[in-house]
Amino acid sequence: MRPVAIVTDSTHYLPRELTERFAIEQVSLYLTRDASSQREAEITDYEAFYAALARPGELPTTSQPSIGDFAAVYEPLLAAGKDIVSIHLSGGLSGTCGAARQAGAMLEERSGGARRIEVLDSRSACGGLGCVVLAAAARARAGAPIEEVAQRGADAAAAMRLWFCVDTLEYLQRGGRIGRAAAWVGGALQIKPILSVESEIAPVERVRTAGRAFERMVDYLRALRDDGADAWVVQHIRAPERAAALVERGRELFGSQPLWVSEIGPVIGTYTGPGLVGVGGIDAALLR
Repeated sequence: MRPVAIVTDSTHYLPRELTERFAIEQVSLYLTRDASSQREAEITDYEAFYAALARPGELPTTSQPSIGDFAAVYEPLLAAGKDIVSIHLSGGLSGTCGAARQAGAMLEERSGGARRIEVLDSRSACGGLGCVVLAAAARARAGAPIEEVAQRGADAAAAMRLWFCVDTLEYLQRGGRIGRAAAWVGGALQIKPILSVESEIAPVERVRTAGRAFERMVDYLRALRDDGADAWVVQHIRAPERAAALVERGRELFGSQPLWVSEIGPVIGTYTGPGLVGVGGIDAALLR
């Protein structure tokens, strides 16, 4: 039985310590601004990026990795005798999964048709994607075969729950990723929308103040706890104080530390704008 390598894309925003611990490989999405394209993984100055994003003008555009980008990561892993489970940003938001599948099919055809690459749509993004990746990585680290690793990822994708609040729908609307929340456009630009990812961006509820939005995030953490999802995460964009306050409330509810806290990067941040805070969770048993 061959060992299994885990590959994902740059929209998980997991801390480096976790990706290194589980030997998670990454393929980067791209961001283009002023006719210049750059890998998301190469953008490290988030403060400068989000300051520029808030200024008037056209939003940057984003694009999926190429088939060649995936092949460049897959080929050395296959040559090293590993199978691959490749887990990515929701297909409702990006063509990343499609490119991964095309790369996998191309390499498998070259090798005589042996099925050694499984591509999984996380149906989520950011913290949701990260939890699915960690669930699969835990099984891979335990020495499970590719079928079992892929199934654990699929189980985690089905169980993962994620909510986030944005300051405005403006960025989602301008960037064309607003999904079913389009029904809120208009006067709703002045409220605090709470959203989720269910393959695409899905509206959950609208509140009128940042304070109320924060308390609703706490309510969602409480709902996770009550439903038995005892592994939880907090993410934000340029809102470290609110994220820290959410972590403090989460510690009180769960009696444990979050799996991680991180800032969301430019590809997803282009469509949500600064000010986002989000929470998510999963049954910790799926991470073992």
